Amino acid sequence: MPAATPGTPSLLRAMNDRAALELLLAHGPLSRTRIGHLTGLSKPTASQLLARLEAAGLVVATGTDGGRPGPSAQLYAVNPRAAYVGGLDVTPARVLAAVADLTGTVVGIHEVPYAAGAGAVGQVCEALGGAVKAAGLHRCDLHRVVIATPGAFDPQTGRLRYASHLPGWHSPTLLDDLAAALPMPVEYENDVNLAAVAEQHLGAARGHEDFVLLWNEEGLGAALVLGGRLHRGWTGGAGEVGFLPVPGHPLVRQVTRANSGGFQELAGFQTLPRLAAELGVEVPPGPAAGGAAADDGPYAPGVAAAVALLARAAAAPEGPYLAFLQAYATGLATGLASLVAVLDPEIVVLSGAVIAAGGEPLRGLLEAELAELAPSRPRLVTGQVRERPVLYGALESALAATRDAVFDTSR
Repeated sequence: MPAATPGTPSLLRAMNDRAALELLLAHGPLSRTRIGHLTGLSKPTASQLLARLEAAGLVVATGTDGGRPGPSAQLYAVNPRAAYVGGLDVTPARVLAAVADLTGTVVGIHEVPYAAGAGAVGQVCEALGGAVKAAGLHRCDLHRVVIATPGAFDPQTGRLRYASHLPGWHSPTLLDDLAAALPMPVEYENDVNLAAVAEQHLGAARGHEDFVLLWNEEGLGAALVLGGRLHRGWTGGAGEVGFLPVPGHPLVRQVTRANSGGFQELAGFQTLPRLAAELGVEVPPGPAAGGAAADDGPYAPGVAAAVALLARAAAAPEGPYLAFLQAYATGLATGLASLVAVLDPEIVVLSGAVIAAGGEPLRGLLEAELAELAPSRPRLVTGQVRERPVLYGALESALAATRDAVFDTSR
């Protein structure tokens, strides 16, 4: 059968099918009449469309709109079981995997803590297998999987760069080994980029085509979205702002060996205990004070205590606590000003556990400081996807590609 060409009935039907499916995703269950109204299709055409999608297994009848005046109308929704995707968030501490249905609902999740000698392939398979089992599925039921890691896989060499701290992920054959172990298409993306995808689809960046997401957790990073699309750079390293040389801190040389840079040393989580001590703010005992790691949960040692320190200051932003927040805002703004001067984004989304802990007091101080240092004045907004943004970004990325394939009824 020849491929559809512009203007042919098959292509127009496919376009109408896709429009209806997108409306069902956006609005939830709709009646035939409502779909016809939103798409501009006649009732007979809308009825044919729904019959076609129901026969293809893409929509299901979900009940009626009883309670309204007049006869009840049948409601239709996207069939959540038409496809499933997987997402993984990989950190030095653990591998977290989730499975979502076609509507984006998470139906299974599983976490595997890092174990020396387990190997990246083994940990990915164990985490994904646990999530699939929790969903009551098999791995072959997944249409696509997106794996988030710190750093990025160089598209020229296939090697992981900018993440020397991630154990077991630097084998030259890793991508081939993972492809052999997993039966579905697999994509790899930087973790901060996927946090931006989550905010773009689900959070504070919806409706914005040009924005920067500034992330501060185990490391400082940024995601750049230009014209609605992620900008990754030639080697995948766009946004690795922790390596930026910045005023106010000595130059860090051999940055790839140190896995750090000037901006990371100026405003990363590890600077907070020193900054607090200099300003007379009490430093909580434990990892942030340089002691043995207690329970940082999914974070690198010290991050949880740094978060607690910022949260305490944000809860009572006065005296030494206000000075602490102000000094930290200055450090963050010093690096952020370079990004704003080059990119001139519409908004800057503040994300990651460390920045989020500072709340509105830190956001306001950072916005005021940035206005003094950068020529343009983007609006600074707090990220809205607070729980597992990287994981949800991985699922949204996998869903976007899967929906493009599954919703294309011209094939």
